[in-house]
Amino acid sequence: MRQVETGREAPGPDEVEQAARDLRPHLTPTPLQLSRAFSDEAGCRVHLKMESFQPIRAFKVRGALNKVMHIPEPQRPAGVITASAGNHGLGVAYAAAAFGVKATVYVPETANAFKVDAIRRYGANVVPAGRSYSGAFDEAVRAQEQSGATFVHAYDDARVIAGQGTIGLELLADLPDVSTVLVPIGGGGLISGIAMYVKERRPGVRVVGVEPVGANAMRRSLDAGEIVTLERVDTIADGLAASAPGRLTFELCRRYVDEVVLVQDDQMLRAIRLAFEWEHVLAEPAGAAALAALLYHRHAVAGEKVAVVMSGANVTDEVMLRALQTR
Repeated sequence: MRQVETGREAPGPDEVEQAARDLRPHLTPTPLQLSRAFSDEAGCRVHLKMESFQPIRAFKVRGALNKVMHIPEPQRPAGVITASAGNHGLGVAYAAAAFGVKATVYVPETANAFKVDAIRRYGANVVPAGRSYSGAFDEAVRAQEQSGATFVHAYDDARVIAGQGTIGLELLADLPDVSTVLVPIGGGGLISGIAMYVKERRPGVRVVGVEPVGANAMRRSLDAGEIVTLERVDTIADGLAASAPGRLTFELCRRYVDEVVLVQDDQMLRAIRLAFEWEHVLAEPAGAAALAALLYHRHAVAGEKVAVVMSGANVTDEVMLRALQTR
């Protein structure tokens, strides 16, 4: 993929706390809900961080707002450009509408139509480009270079990471004695923000990342000690289908993430079904990935308190029907 300047320095906990203050007039903290059903199933106390309560039904609005609100006034008329498989584009479109900035979102030609329609409803211009996220990203960078618009990276941007890190701040405020946090990984913006903040403020908390088996770029990069780019990505979780982590997110994950586990597509589908049946909440595959890790990869410790980040609920009818048929 082409390169774009997104801020050279990784954010720290002070930047996350400032982002929380800046976001407070625009977003309400999301609930942290104790689940009796999942606690019984997993053998520990399970708390669900419900990012499906966000106005776009996904966590991406945090980072997008934190980026867009800090664009200097003289640069705002040029607008913003981004590339997205779905939820990040929704977040950028929402933020741009909130601050009166025009937005253009480049999406893969294979993008989730449900999410693309939602992006358009927020007033953004949607441009299909390429067969994958990397193809859409390259076209978006070319357009940004010609237009002078501000590029809003989906994950490898200091302000975006700080915005996503506010989830970690809310987790510690609501559950100060949390033992483990399970977080899905796509490009790494969500987990790097959460892990950095949580580890800096509560070093004893264990942070576990979750990737699909068919999109395990962060796991492979951490194992190799350098960024690895996948030749092919194959997962039902379009929100986690990154072929490589970012420079900032890789460095933050290498420093702060304890472990990365892998989940299968059918495990995410079953997690979607159980979230719907037991808690009456919707989850898309990316949103259910951490829950799948809880069900299939966690060995309960007596008294352990686990927070599971349910990162999004923009699930299509087709995927929901498949999930409801799993056992």
